[in-house]
Amino acid sequence: MMSDLGLAVIGNCGIGALIDHQGRLVWACFPRFDGDPMFHALLNGSATDGDDARGFWDVPMDGPVTATQAYVPHTAILRTILEAGRGDTLEIVDFAPRFQREGAFVAPPTLVRLIRPLRGAPRIRIRLRPDTRYGAARPRVTSGRGHIRYAGEHWTLRCTTDAPVEAVLEEKPFSLHRPIAMILGPDARITRSIADAARDLHDDTLQYWREFTRALSIPFEWQEEVIRAAISLKLCSDDASGAIIAAMTTSIPEAPQSGRNWDYRYCWLRDAYFVVHALNRLGATQTLERYLDYIGRVIATAPDGVLRPVYALDPAASLAEREVPLLSGYRGMGPVRVGNEAWMQVQNDVYGSAILASTHVFFDSRLAPHGTDRLFRELERLGEHATQRYDQPDAGLWEFRQRQAVHTFSSVMCWAACDRLAKIARRIGRAERAAHWRRTADAMHSEILARAWNPDLGRFGSTWGADGADASLLLLHDLGFLPADDARFVSTVDHLAAVLSNGPYLMRYVEDELGRADTAFTVCTFWYIDALAALGRRAEARELFEEMLRLRNHVGLLSEDVDPRTGELWGNFPQTYSMVGLINSAMRLSTSWEHAY
Repeated sequence: MMSDLGLAVIGNCGIGALIDHQGRLVWACFPRFDGDPMFHALLNGSATDGDDARGFWDVPMDGPVTATQAYVPHTAILRTILEAGRGDTLEIVDFAPRFQREGAFVAPPTLVRLIRPLRGAPRIRIRLRPDTRYGAARPRVTSGRGHIRYAGEHWTLRCTTDAPVEAVLEEKPFSLHRPIAMILGPDARITRSIADAARDLHDDTLQYWREFTRALSIPFEWQEEVIRAAISLKLCSDDASGAIIAAMTTSIPEAPQSGRNWDYRYCWLRDAYFVVHALNRLGATQTLERYLDYIGRVIATAPDGVLRPVYALDPAASLAEREVPLLSGYRGMGPVRVGNEAWMQVQNDVYGSAILASTHVFFDSRLAPHGTDRLFRELERLGEHATQRYDQPDAGLWEFRQRQAVHTFSSVMCWAACDRLAKIARRIGRAERAAHWRRTADAMHSEILARAWNPDLGRFGSTWGADGADASLLLLHDLGFLPADDARFVSTVDHLAAVLSNGPYLMRYVEDELGRADTAFTVCTFWYIDALAALGRRAEARELFEEMLRLRNHVGLLSEDVDPRTGELWGNFPQTYSMVGLINSAMRLSTSWEHAY
């Protein structure tokens, strides 16, 4: 595998899979994003050779091979072309079926792989080696005419294929004279021709993604980049729940040998404000509505209105964290973790995140049926928590595990919760409640300014009464806490750039309990770009934005972090936060369509 996260993602809003630059499928969970990674080679070192290697699916050719890889334009269908030294060439087409039937979306937990010769008769093997329980058990393998079954403890995969079954089972070399199809999914018979079934799934999926892309609102500039980011964001949405996960992976380190290996296959409320803005700007209203429905369920079922920072696809499920000893980790850099301890943390910014996301349903007429009195009452319950917690210690946006403080960003998000409640109340004609929330927000605003602003240093501190640097303070204008031309915002932005810049990129903070952060956090640089644009420094913002676009891997995707020295991508992948940052910055910076020609 490439060392710079040279991975492509396929999926269908129910499952996702990561494929490396040579067409090796190295990560996929079944039957949903946070399920059993039956393909886990991504987290078991870099080796996919030998009888004991497990958790991958590849098509090795004889001799040295060169590879090229790209998406079919404006789709989530991936093409990998492998060419052997003697000129034999094959194409692998990978996708997860998604299409519409009778007004409903069909997205089975299925992966389709089409393999066809382009030149000559390539000599290949097919190695299909799923595993179960994070490497703790091998599936029981049985076969029949045209299929192979891999029975795990909780899930059984059936590979239906017109390839020679014995050659697949025994991984025997054979010459590829004709196209073959492999459909890997639930344990159900396919009674029609495999070639016809695979072709129809491909064509229907192609049509879905082309229609999805055609319906997007995109900026005049950077259209291809935004479209790829939008497709990636869509792939991280879960049809069944409406949730949007932070990433498809767990435990890819934020930096080499850092131990900062976390499970991101869940839905963080802190992402909600940014994700909703991106979906709204893209005009992706169906995805937006489903996501807001998920957030609404979280709010409605929160005991006494107390919110957690992160939720599973099933909001009631436990995310108790544990380590998996049998997987060595990404490039051997363990540990591999399942679940996330942040689930149990106190993060007071979540009340603002939930209310800011929900505000859209009261102001966007396309979503108007959702802006009910009942929802407003539920949001007011969250507002009461924000009022009580804005001056209380918490773990903060960045989920510090061993220290608590009154974080300025958390305080500002609590203020934002009450500020938006005042605006919602005015919108729905509740004058008395609007006045109450306006008084509350104004009082909080004054207190935050008095406690978080350091007049001697001329900047906001990361926590009340301290002078630490926190990239989240770049959002003070975006959240409406300060106007862009406020000298306090300007000086804070300049200070954060001076302290947190590492090369052209920004870190979240200088250090935490695990030590100094060596990599830059991708979305923080996008926040800085947006702050520069708000300050009228558009040329500088555009130059930095173009630099961020150059970070994307060979198929246009971003992870969570970047090594400023090498440009190498680190952290879980593909990272929703990063792709959303790209979308929002592109929308802000692009030349308008009206002035494009």
